[in-house]
Amino acid sequence: MHPVILCGGSGTRLWPMSRSLYPKQFLPLVTSATLLQETAARLRDGRYARPMFICNEEHRFVVAEQSRQAGITPAEIILEPGGRNTAPAAAVAALKSSGPDAVVLLLPSDHVIGDLREFHAAVDRAAQAARRGALVTFGITPTAPHTGYGYILKGAGFEDVDGCFSVERFVEKPDAGTARTYLEAGGYLWNSGMFMFTAAVYLDELERLHPGMLAACRRAVAEGRKQPDFFRLSQAAYVEAPSLSIDYAVMERTDAAVVVPADLDWSDVGSWAALWDLGGKDGNGNVVSGDVIARQSGNCYLRSGGPLVAAIGLEDTVVVATADAVLVLAKDKAEEVKSVTDFLVSEQRPECASHLTVYRPWGSFRTLKVSDRFLIKHITLNPGARLSLQRHRHRAEHWVVVGGRAKITRGEETFELAEDQSTYIPIGIKHRLENPSADELHIIEIQSGTTLSENDIERFEDVYGRI
Repeated sequence: MHPVILCGGSGTRLWPMSRSLYPKQFLPLVTSATLLQETAARLRDGRYARPMFICNEEHRFVVAEQSRQAGITPAEIILEPGGRNTAPAAAVAALKSSGPDAVVLLLPSDHVIGDLREFHAAVDRAAQAARRGALVTFGITPTAPHTGYGYILKGAGFEDVDGCFSVERFVEKPDAGTARTYLEAGGYLWNSGMFMFTAAVYLDELERLHPGMLAACRRAVAEGRKQPDFFRLSQAAYVEAPSLSIDYAVMERTDAAVVVPADLDWSDVGSWAALWDLGGKDGNGNVVSGDVIARQSGNCYLRSGGPLVAAIGLEDTVVVATADAVLVLAKDKAEEVKSVTDFLVSEQRPECASHLTVYRPWGSFRTLKVSDRFLIKHITLNPGARLSLQRHRHRAEHWVVVGGRAKITRGEETFELAEDQSTYIPIGIKHRLENPSADELHIIEIQSGTTLSENDIERFEDVYGRI
């Protein structure tokens, strides 16, 4: 089987931890591993080929680095020039698979699955159906009348494959009353967003239902560019594909839909309330993470990614603190977080897009202070890493080495700096920062000028292909 991990999604309901440039799938929210790493780790079993990842341009180095950290060697990392939802992504996965009979397992990157034995068993059942021409979705046995999921009503058994059923119908996310009737009636399952099919069957159905989408995806692959670590889909072709989910585009309109019910101890980690459900609780029912003091509080989710959080006399409350934002809300209002992120986007606030620490293929930088005419950063370079050869038209930079050893290119000069040494980069001068050592390099960068923006970078050479 050929697993494909979809790494899109912004995770807005888990703000302020999840941001558009570093969403929830790249965060260690449940264990010490990130959700992406946990998803890939499930596929180490011998029944699976190496996973393919599909992500956007901005996340490509995060996917590559987190895979490396987890000891995962991707079959390929495919870059979408723009998000087009899951139906085109599935088409690309099928087109890039090993052949028309390849069994493709399509997985979101941000789910939690507690029962791995049942997961593998469900996958085996689905594979039997997929090889007989079915388009398979996985339905989760519901444990509550949840209004945040779509539902699937299962029908009669599928041929002689145990545990596989035809799909009677798909149902949109219901209100609370309707969701309760589904549980009472039985036969309804949560729509997990996980799918399996052979490449040929999916492409044939897409050709019938959305020929324009398939044509755009074929062109995007044919005109794409293979690079050492990534495959870039053609932007001109891919943006022509309609932005539709696989549910809407195919599953709700095909006669080949089959559902495999599964009790996986599953969560899509869609809210802070879901993380409270998943977390280990203290004697008062609190889930506590980070530098937190809890007194006279119960059934709360309390998390700090930076400052000390002290909670006194709280009940059924979520408190999440990062270096630049604090969220406080009633646990039963967890679905309302999106209204805050929508407001932040409308006001063009930076807190919706990125954290103060921003990750790059060479390491990271953390913004320490911002003013109208200056900006201060803490830059961390990984061993052996180097920035692009670049210049800035609107700002000068002053670098101070506070840890490690730096190699500097400034104009025609090349020299090294040790701890407590510094250098000045004037406006308009080509320059590069490198870490020639086996230890991390730490730099304090002071920018000054009229425009202090990441857009004020003109690159001339770059080992990461960003020119």
